[in-house]
Amino acid sequence: MSHPPVIDLRGIVTRFDDNVVHQGVDLQVARGEVVALVGGSGSGKTALLRHVIGLTRPAEGEVRLFGEPLRAGSYAEQQARRRRFGVLFQHGALFSAMTVGQNVGFPLRELGVATEQEIRDLVALKLSMVELERANALLMPAELSGGMVKRVALARALALEPELLLLDEPTAGLDPDRSAAFVELIRSLHAQLGLTVVLVTHDIDTLAALASRVAVLADRRIVSYATLAETMLLDHPFVNRFFHGPHGQRALARIGGKD
Repeated sequence: MSHPPVIDLRGIVTRFDDNVVHQGVDLQVARGEVVALVGGSGSGKTALLRHVIGLTRPAEGEVRLFGEPLRAGSYAEQQARRRRFGVLFQHGALFSAMTVGQNVGFPLRELGVATEQEIRDLVALKLSMVELERANALLMPAELSGGMVKRVALARALALEPELLLLDEPTAGLDPDRSAAFVELIRSLHAQLGLTVVLVTHDIDTLAALASRVAVLADRRIVSYATLAETMLLDHPFVNRFFHGPHGQRALARIGGKD
């Protein structure tokens, strides 16, 4: 029995006043895929992600998750659907007045799905999954390095044991070593937990290391949805700049040198 797409975007139109950002975006993400969404500045990558998680509504079109319209059913049914995905925002978006433990446990407390003892145990488990010590739960966000902020935010995204993980620029602001370590962590979690992953990224190293498919957002729509090798064959101005420009060629050469 085949599964419906985990994400199914149909005819998405996004407008900000007179500015049309998306004009008929279609995208289907299958279970278990790792999909990288790339596009130029202003192409609406993060705006599309916000539609997927329900923070905003498209002007036209439909967002379906796990085979169901995102906003279908009762409030309880919609909340149950939202609990099936986790989100890592670009800069972590940790609550600065809460400890690490309180940040990771926030979704569990907010939804009332566990006792305080269970939450403490789950926080320790989620921190260990992202390779942080239990003692880190007592730290404040201001005491964390950039790499630790990403890991704590990832632990929080995994708190409700989601099937779908959405990452907005997951390695932005990290130095090369921390970026590579974080990519390896995501790759390991994808394999261990059977996650479906969608990441918005401009980092070719991250994309090449993780993505099974690349969705190219340009000209207000998805112009290509294919493997990295197939994407690079596309004759399109954005693809030429992004993959075949000096930065892209250096990144791909580094990756090729590791094989």
